Amino acid sequence: MATAFVFPGQGSQDVGMGRALAENFAVARDVFDEVDAALGQKLSAIMWEGPKETLTLTENAQPALMAVSMAVMRVLEHETGFNLADRVKFVAGHSLGEYSALAAAGAFSLADTARLLKLRGQAMQKAVPVGEGAMAALLGVGLEVARQVAEAAAAPGKDTGDVCQIANDNDPTQVVLSGHKRAIDRVAEVGKPLGVRRAMPLPVSAPFHCALMQPAADAMAEALANVEIRTPSVPVVANVLAAAISDPDEIRRRLVEQVTGTVRWRECVEYMARNGITEVYEIGAGKVLAGLVGRIDKSVSARSIGTPDDVAAVTTLFA
Repeated sequence: MATAFVFPGQGSQDVGMGRALAENFAVARDVFDEVDAALGQKLSAIMWEGPKETLTLTENAQPALMAVSMAVMRVLEHETGFNLADRVKFVAGHSLGEYSALAAAGAFSLADTARLLKLRGQAMQKAVPVGEGAMAALLGVGLEVARQVAEAAAAPGKDTGDVCQIANDNDPTQVVLSGHKRAIDRVAEVGKPLGVRRAMPLPVSAPFHCALMQPAADAMAEALANVEIRTPSVPVVANVLAAAISDPDEIRRRLVEQVTGTVRWRECVEYMARNGITEVYEIGAGKVLAGLVGRIDKSVSARSIGTPDDVAAVTTLFA
């Protein structure tokens, strides 16, 4: 049996996340304190007290989710003597979760990861004026149909350069499209004859993972050029490749590509399964990725570790 650790992306945040870890474990409190210091912001207070709309802001949600994931990692290490390199074959993360995965594997320092994600969130928000972009999840169809829907939704606006692209390939029946709002507004209509059961608009503040994010990609290229990236202790399965990488220069390049590129999550899980992974643990807030893993490959077991009770439940497994 081989194990992978995966790290959640935006959407898994909720007020109160990480608080029980901080109350029960000094090493978790240290993580939240270090992130607060790195950002010059009491992010932990927003995480634990809200308001939810402030936590949900991209620039807050991204470093906050990473902080919870890293707090869980530190608790596992402290409570069980867990060593990532000894017990895990791959790490991976969904969108911002790729930064959490790299921090867990020692490629980034905690402080650098927090600052990078704060900047990433700000740059993504600024890339497109509010109201001009949107995202929608297609339910009931896979990647090939989603490509047809995206092309059809963009076609009427081709003269004005309308963008409609695949942002996330999450599981065999859930693909997310991203682009100009007027193109996303056409998705439900053009999708019906192609078998789309439902096109669900997503409550996001910007159209992530599409060409409209190029200004954010440029900002991240500059920021990543000035940050030390070490060889991770465990290979990371990169979102844009759906394959494992370890070279720091390639990691830097793929993180820039990820801002405008598709999160190939379904393929990432399939890659890990093909390479012997039979157990996946989602590290951090929520249970979204564990659910996706179960729908992608039923031969792979998946569970989430995000609370003191979760840690207690796996203590004997990792000791």
